[in-house]
Amino acid sequence: MAPDNVRTPATTPVSTGTGSTGNGVTRSTRARRGRLGAGLVEVPPVPYRDPLTAIMTDPEVAEHRRFCGTCGDPVGRGRDGFPGRTDGFCTRCGAGFSFTPKLAAGDLVAGQYEVLGCLAHGGFGWVYLARDRNVSDRWVVLKGLLDTGDADAMVAAVAERRFLAEVEHPNIVRILNFVEHPNPRTGELVGYIVMEYVGGSSLKQLRSAHNGDGTPRPLPLSRALAYVLEMLPALGYLHGIGLLYCDFKPDNVFQTEEQLKLIDLGAVRLMDDPDGVAFKTDGYCAPEVETDGPSVAADLYTVGRALAVLTMNFDFTGDYRFRLPGAPEVPLLAEHESFHRLLRRATAENPALRFSSAAEMAEQATGVLREVLAAEDGVPRPALSTLFTAEREVFGAEQRAWPMPLDPSLVAAALPVPQANPADPAAGFLATTTVTDPQRLTAALNAARLSTVETALALVRAEIGAGYVAEAGTRLTTLERTVGASWRITWYRGLAALAGRDFGEAWTSFDIVHSQLPGEAAPKLALAVCEECLGKPVPAARRYESVWRTDHAYLSAAFGLARTRLLTGDRDGAVAAAEAVPASSSHHTTARLAAIRARLWGDRVGQANLVAAGEALAALDLDPVRQARISIEVLSAACEWVFWNGGGATGTVLGHPLRERHLRRGLERQYRALARLARSKEDRVLLIERANSVRPVTWM
Repeated sequence: MAPDNVRTPATTPVSTGTGSTGNGVTRSTRARRGRLGAGLVEVPPVPYRDPLTAIMTDPEVAEHRRFCGTCGDPVGRGRDGFPGRTDGFCTRCGAGFSFTPKLAAGDLVAGQYEVLGCLAHGGFGWVYLARDRNVSDRWVVLKGLLDTGDADAMVAAVAERRFLAEVEHPNIVRILNFVEHPNPRTGELVGYIVMEYVGGSSLKQLRSAHNGDGTPRPLPLSRALAYVLEMLPALGYLHGIGLLYCDFKPDNVFQTEEQLKLIDLGAVRLMDDPDGVAFKTDGYCAPEVETDGPSVAADLYTVGRALAVLTMNFDFTGDYRFRLPGAPEVPLLAEHESFHRLLRRATAENPALRFSSAAEMAEQATGVLREVLAAEDGVPRPALSTLFTAEREVFGAEQRAWPMPLDPSLVAAALPVPQANPADPAAGFLATTTVTDPQRLTAALNAARLSTVETALALVRAEIGAGYVAEAGTRLTTLERTVGASWRITWYRGLAALAGRDFGEAWTSFDIVHSQLPGEAAPKLALAVCEECLGKPVPAARRYESVWRTDHAYLSAAFGLARTRLLTGDRDGAVAAAEAVPASSSHHTTARLAAIRARLWGDRVGQANLVAAGEALAALDLDPVRQARISIEVLSAACEWVFWNGGGATGTVLGHPLRERHLRRGLERQYRALARLARSKEDRVLLIERANSVRPVTWM
């Protein structure tokens, strides 16, 4: 159940959306939106609801939802077996309250809108269904004030009348008119907002589905993310025209067929109106709103809270009113770490640590959604990052003996780096220069009289690549003092620490970036590298897998996954990871060789792996030298296995029966083949001696 509104309790949401005709007139055809969530998620359509079936037969506000619109105290409550009053005065502040509908079926408002009945009671009062007699009898919604004596509510209504009629966005309910009608009891004029009608269900209603045992069932994570991604542009639009929504929650988002609409604009206020009345909902509202008022950061906080409520069961109005449960309490958060980080940033206690805009939050939420979907069905969801470059090199792939420990300096030079700011004065120069030596680059920048943030970062990259880690750290400190802290500076600190083999410090830096940019692959890849270097293959494998599963462009993640799986004893998983590199990749052959070596690695190789390694090698088109070298590795492993397990083994490896004599003969031939291809006399002699040492013993 959704929490009660602080000013007035929230009730069952009402449909207030797309225009349609009433009384038998066929409604206009709706444009089908297709898949939601950046076009990634198939969301079941919600049938359009006939508005006449939504009319309440007995419009009444339940007593537990009656609160004073001024002080928030309970009002209209029954006692001693007698029901509470629906009209009266608050015993605490003296403000009047009324929960009785002001309009009845048949009333004609403003000579145009024929009232058909009540749809629901919302945060600002009753909401009515009406027929617009002037426009093809289309369905409309009239939203009135809770009480005409409530000054705050009246101010809010006037604010709506002043600027909401100009709001035009496909995902925001359209305000059609603002009218007045006399209160039948007092004759006092009451203001009503006329809105388009939206049939369907609110996200709260979709969320309130139950399992067989009666416990609440959260929405699937991918669907909830898709819903939020559909609504963030609407909030961004409001922010762009100087408005704050203030009360985002599942109650206020409706799905009809395949389209989402943000409804109930009663809490919307101008950004530059410090005296405006802020209406909010407990459990969703940011903690600072009570003292500092609403803001863009506070709006995005409500989005994060709504996303948490849609996907988890937790006491969000009680113990977790201003915080989230941890991963140990919610398996979903443990399973999807990036999603957990997305929620943590969106709902950070300090507004300065939250997302700076709806667009920024949407970009990171999209990255998280791609990762979630890939985890669900194993299908990659690649996308180019707007914040990071691609991998500069593939690391951890080509090695004579595989797997081998990573070379941190090479990895630091291969990992993605932040995209250059195109607005930087030196962006054009840096895009065309090929100088990588720090001294030469410094001289070139000085000659061009360029000293900007991007030139400083370019010098940091050059210094890290040249091994001048301390100099890079000093330059980053100076830059941070000049321009302030940023995730880009933190990223380079991580690269410098990695190149300097300070893996703990590197992990800390990359972890900070991951928390700020939970939808980006680069921080996860960098964290995996640090964990592998720290001797933690299990968490490293988990991160490598997440990156590779989501986007096959990160080939280093595939090799990293194979290495770390092998180190955890998962030989089959390591082989599968290496063999997943597609044939279209320039590293396909290298990956197949890694898979072969994975089959031969460690103890308990097994006959099946020996045979499979030989078959895989035979299927590759290698140059003669490499073919001979890898053949020697395979045949040597087979010889060792036969020595310990020989007996009656059957099958062949590279055409040689699993018998010591035959395998030795094969080894001898491969060494002699290498000797013929040797570049020096010394190498040739050494290889011939090796061939003689492995050949089987004969009488001749």
